[in-house]
Amino acid sequence: MRLRRSLSVAAAVAVATPVVLLTAAPAFAAGTPAAQTQHQPTYAELQKAAADAAKEYEDALAAENEGRKTVDATLAALDSDTHPLKAATITADKAAKDAADAEAAAEKAVADARAAVEAAVTDAEKAEAQQALEAAESDLAEAAEARQKADATAEAAQTALGDARVAAVREYGKLQTALEKALEAKEAAEEALGTAKECVRENGLTARAVGLPSKVVAGTTVDFTLRVTNGSERTLDVDPLAFVRVAGEGSGAKSALKVKWSDGSGWKALDGNRPEHIAPVDSMKPGEHSDVKLRMKVASGAGAADAFALFAADASSAYKPCVLGPMKRYDFELLPADSDPGTVDEADPGAPGKDDDKRPGTTGTGTSPQGGTPKQTTQTTPTTPTVRTSATGTGGTLAQTGTSPALAPLGIASAVAVALGAGTIVAARRRRGADNT
Repeated sequence: MRLRRSLSVAAAVAVATPVVLLTAAPAFAAGTPAAQTQHQPTYAELQKAAADAAKEYEDALAAENEGRKTVDATLAALDSDTHPLKAATITADKAAKDAADAEAAAEKAVADARAAVEAAVTDAEKAEAQQALEAAESDLAEAAEARQKADATAEAAQTALGDARVAAVREYGKLQTALEKALEAKEAAEEALGTAKECVRENGLTARAVGLPSKVVAGTTVDFTLRVTNGSERTLDVDPLAFVRVAGEGSGAKSALKVKWSDGSGWKALDGNRPEHIAPVDSMKPGEHSDVKLRMKVASGAGAADAFALFAADASSAYKPCVLGPMKRYDFELLPADSDPGTVDEADPGAPGKDDDKRPGTTGTGTSPQGGTPKQTTQTTPTTPTVRTSATGTGGTLAQTGTSPALAPLGIASAVAVALGAGTIVAARRRRGADNT
């Protein structure tokens, strides 16, 4: 996974009133790639976890949908008079009603027999009435017992039907619970992946121009070096970012500056209208640095003007696909041909202007979306750094050139507006999330 920041440039040339185009850029997430614990999942693991959680959620959702159909069908079947359980309740309820009616009839027979006993006059009548009463009471006892059995059978049938309904709903409830848990897991995995995608600022990841003069005469060529150093505590895949331009030149206009960089076997031209990545370095270990040779030629007809260069380093690690080092700005002068520049010092590196390194959705430079200042890493300066150079020379390893196939673009979307005569530069670096291809 590699970071790619691309910077689009819009140039505005004002005839009477200077124009400044401000472009918003994303905030850097608080934290640093160097502060990760060894047990922290890698970005690839977070991607896999998010994909797995999404698949489990889709499976749970499909199961819940099928479960809903099943429970609806089951409940509908249980409500049908033809279903064995429902038919059993109907039969048992009818039997219970018949038993209750029989018990009521037996109770009436007992009452009538008692009345006959009380109405009897002779001993023979009393004996006959008493015998009828005892028979009626025996029939009532049998009817009461039959009614109790019928009620129990009806209750058991209703319980069986109710249990079947509850079981169907309970099974569906399990699918709903599984879906809820799958959604929670999916959202948690997506949140973790989203947090990992957020750009972090790594102050130890530096890009510095070496040998860039503060004055350059028209018609001359200057060689200088861009040195990118991994002063963090983690191995990074690094993309140096470079942009060199004459202040006041409109976008697309023929520039007085032509800048090339060496890949070790030849020279490649910088676009000139937008910052771009050059000489990517894979697996730059802590303390290593990579040197990129640049060659700047000033057109012979160029007049006096102010110019500037912006340099930064973008990177990614196994844990963060977007790691951004601080941007440095170098201002230098262009002098007409045959000018005597006198003693020329190297251009001094400085922090970008207040809008050069602004992220979208923020009110300040490099602030978090909440307006706070992101945590910075502590730069580690090794005593004997390992040198990796992207140009031919002594020592070191030739840096890998070209774009790694494993690198999906992550970069800056920004605009640079040039106010005529004012040289106002607005550059925004913006992260764009991408996955491995």
